[in-house]
Amino acid sequence: MPSPPLDPDVADLAPDDPVLMAYDEQHVVTYLRLLDADADNADWREVARIVLHIDPERYPERARSAFDSHLARAKWMANHGYGHLLRSGPTDR
Repeated sequence: MPSPPLDPDVADLAPDDPVLMAYDEQHVVTYLRLLDADADNADWREVARIVLHIDPERYPERARSAFDSHLARAKWMANHGYGHLLRSGPTDR
């Protein structure tokens, strides 16, 4: 797997498929940053602004749903998705 981008832009919603997606491979660093922020009990608005590049003051609903879906996906990756990555390698999706 090539190195993922360090600070990529994100979609409004993270994937919720039960399989590893190309989007997941591209956002591994984003997911790690979200997991770190969650462990530190960081304010979701700050995380949305810094990590997801969405202004929660201008776009509160978009920021919140992006934060929630990406954090859920980060947790899925930490608990299940990494196994897909190890078993199958990069995807073409």
